[in-house]
Amino acid sequence: VIYKKDGKEAYIVTNNHVVDDGEKIEVILADKQSYEAKVIGTDPSTDLALLKIEEKNLPFITFGNSDSVEVGEWVLAVGNPFNLESTVTAGIVSAKGRNINLLRTRDTSAVESFIQTDAAVNPGNSGGALVNTNGELIGINSAIATPTGTFAGYSFAVPVNIVSKVVNDLKKFGMVQRGFLGVQIATLNADLAKTKGLDAKNLKGVYVDGVKAGGVGDAAGFNAVDIITKVNGTTVNTSPELQEQVSRYHPGDKISVTYFRENKEKTVDVVLKNNEGSTSYLKKDASSAVSALGAEFENVSAGELKEMGLTGGVRVKKLSEGKLSSNTNMREGFIITKIDNKPINTVDELKSALANKKGGVMIEGRYPDYPGQYFYAFGL
Repeated sequence: VIYKKDGKEAYIVTNNHVVDDGEKIEVILADKQSYEAKVIGTDPSTDLALLKIEEKNLPFITFGNSDSVEVGEWVLAVGNPFNLESTVTAGIVSAKGRNINLLRTRDTSAVESFIQTDAAVNPGNSGGALVNTNGELIGINSAIATPTGTFAGYSFAVPVNIVSKVVNDLKKFGMVQRGFLGVQIATLNADLAKTKGLDAKNLKGVYVDGVKAGGVGDAAGFNAVDIITKVNGTTVNTSPELQEQVSRYHPGDKISVTYFRENKEKTVDVVLKNNEGSTSYLKKDASSAVSALGAEFENVSAGELKEMGLTGGVRVKKLSEGKLSSNTNMREGFIITKIDNKPINTVDELKSALANKKGGVMIEGRYPDYPGQYFYAFGL
């Protein structure tokens, strides 16, 4: 979707999975004109990507408001399914705030709050527009639910209010700047209410299942019994709805959160932080390289290092989809001691070693319970 023109440049939003790992991106417009595109940035957590082509005076779409979209509203899906160019299908919005657990396997901080429609979408529709009857963009078509690989009745689009925030961040910073609330959450239902001893007749809101020590929620005084009902006055009744609302804000932004505790409503103002616990914006180079690895890292305590006879190292706390899992057989718990023969003592040193890194990377380290050194090589 061409969403913006800026002088002699036009910006295009599509899905991350459309351009992921592509070495050369070609954009062909409806008038058959072809352009080589530059990838400005990608965001696996929402499956969005921003491209740029050198061309002026191209038409661009107007963004609508996905918050105002109603279930039952007529929509059109535009794309190129099965290489059938410029195909339009019609349907209705059949649900909102839908989580299909598609992106979380690739990114543990994924935001899934899809607009669900019954407009026919097939392979080739990815990255195309979902528009309302005014011709306004309300979503980017991203996925289908199917046992066969082709359309089986349900398709899913990223809401345009999320799209707007992501592409603006990608254009300005080259990466998405997300704020986090620092709590674990669960959608409130009858079974959960019964287990936690809550009022089963009032199932509105999102249950706080845990609070990250030292995080935003901890500082705000949240407990693992609270039920969040609003973010900046917007009602949230499911985990995806809460994630969607919080994902629209940046580190350092102040938001108000309304919640119930022991049947009493409370409201607290909180300042969001990034996933590293800071209100600062992250820098693209180091963070994007670390993100590409598909892993969470943590510093190793002095006691553990002493037991292993090491002077420094960084533990691979968790692996998800990324360079390490797809290109190596590294396991969780691995202690990284060197990158390209440079000693690595802290997570910050690991990020610095990967900043601006392109080409081959050699990681050296060991496992706490196995003898000997291990080496893993891959490319960035």
